[in-house]
Amino acid sequence: MADQDVFLQRALMQEGLLNAEQLDAARRYSAEHGVDLVEGLVATEVVTSRQIALIKADVCEVPYVELGDYETCYANTALIPREISERYGAFPLFMIDGVLTVAMDDPLNLDATDQIRRLTRCEVDAVLAPREQIRSLIAKAYSLGHARPSGTDAVAEVETEDDGTESSAPVVAAVNSMLADAVQQRASDIHINPDEHELHLRYRVDGVLQEKQGPPLSMHAGIVQRLKVMSHLDLTQTRRPQDGKFRFRHGGQTVDVRLSTIPTVSGENVVLRLLANAQTYQDFLELGMPAPLATQFEDLIKQPHGMVLVTGPTGSGKTTSLYTAIGRLNDPSRNIMTIEDPVEIRLPYVRQIQVNTEINLTFATALRSILRQDPDIVLVGEIRDNETATIALQAALTGHLVLSTLHTNDAVGAISRLRDYGLPAFVINSAVLGVMAQRLVRRVCQHCTTPDTLTDLVRHRFDLPADSQGFVRGKGCGRCVQTGYRGRVGLYEFLKFSPEIKRVVEEGGSTERIRTMAMETGMRLMWQEGLEKARLGQTTLEEVTKVASVTNIIRRPAPAPVANAERMIA
Repeated sequence: MADQDVFLQRALMQEGLLNAEQLDAARRYSAEHGVDLVEGLVATEVVTSRQIALIKADVCEVPYVELGDYETCYANTALIPREISERYGAFPLFMIDGVLTVAMDDPLNLDATDQIRRLTRCEVDAVLAPREQIRSLIAKAYSLGHARPSGTDAVAEVETEDDGTESSAPVVAAVNSMLADAVQQRASDIHINPDEHELHLRYRVDGVLQEKQGPPLSMHAGIVQRLKVMSHLDLTQTRRPQDGKFRFRHGGQTVDVRLSTIPTVSGENVVLRLLANAQTYQDFLELGMPAPLATQFEDLIKQPHGMVLVTGPTGSGKTTSLYTAIGRLNDPSRNIMTIEDPVEIRLPYVRQIQVNTEINLTFATALRSILRQDPDIVLVGEIRDNETATIALQAALTGHLVLSTLHTNDAVGAISRLRDYGLPAFVINSAVLGVMAQRLVRRVCQHCTTPDTLTDLVRHRFDLPADSQGFVRGKGCGRCVQTGYRGRVGLYEFLKFSPEIKRVVEEGGSTERIRTMAMETGMRLMWQEGLEKARLGQTTLEEVTKVASVTNIIRRPAPAPVANAERMIA
């Protein structure tokens, strides 16, 4: 090992990553803290763990791997005991034709490879990976496998209690590992789905569920009990749905979790919604809103009174847009009050009210009460019925700015929905300032973009010429988990209540007539913005067609065949 350190020092110096002064500092740190030189170099921030691993791979003449590029099979933990894996910094990745590929921090450690060979009774092919990645993988894999954990938990909960079972330690580690992994992968939801013979673990990332390696089915009951303990739910009740919430910290980030359990024929199904408590946006441009629309929308929410509506289905980002608006308006000079179901992100100065139907605290009853609290701005989480709609519009007419959401397919559909609630046209025209419809589409991963060849169907759907170019897609890489997408961006459609729109609404015009007038006065449909974002390389047209109705396209006339043209001349 000493010879290897010498070679490593020389290689780092030759690459210009290390000088004599930095080496002395790293040695002093190693001696003071009882760690090896590699730990000293990383701790003193001379080089990163990845840089050391790349240099060591070159010195040792072994392949270098990024563990994040591999879909780990946690069942491999049965091949090597955790004590051996931690002692030698080695994790079994996969086996092909009797050869076990093992990620190691020190592939030249012959004692380690010999012991692994004796334990597994197969040939060992060692590859080199960064030490920190191997440690993280060992902690995660053995926590979700059958072995008992050691060391500290990956996630520290604010409130923890013993669930009373003998196997609580591996269960706690498994739950912590799932939560930490979900946060690291930017998941919005965790699905724990039991089947007859298997426990499925899925994360919703960028709006799409992705299957993950999870714990064995034997741990299902313990995991559910652990989550119920954290959420202060009834442990004895397994035959009716329950809802709860808890909070935990990971990597300095506070995350609120909403828990929902429901009984199925295979056991209790669990879904957890992860809400980053510190998630804030500086402006609407960060959401993907075009600059002209962002300016229009921001001018609208600065009005002293009136109603602004955001529409779209569940999961379209309506709440995020409203929170961004509240964030722009929030200051000590304004009294802002919200009615939400549930309260997702807590904001300073804002008085947030949680709907509770069990005590008859609904949107309508809460809205009546808060109007006596001298509010300047009122956020109503959702308009669901005639009573809430009537009170909300009355508040908008009596000097309050009201922000709310509706479940409609497009911006124009909000007018029909308000009509369905029995609201007269003159009230709608007087109260509503504008309606923004939105959807979320996946962003193309910027680390693996490649030119996209459009199919004939897609070109025809968007009325694009055959030689259309400039579109891209992601071919898949380790950063996007081979999906080609990473993150999401919004598509928007904004209907401003201009005098022309108000006239059509007053006349009782149909939805199609209102849409036509809106387009004539400058409204851009959602699919048009999606096409523009696809041209800019932010998303793909396939993603746009999933969420936006491609309508109102004026098709180019097809050229007449030459033979027909000659007959017409004749």
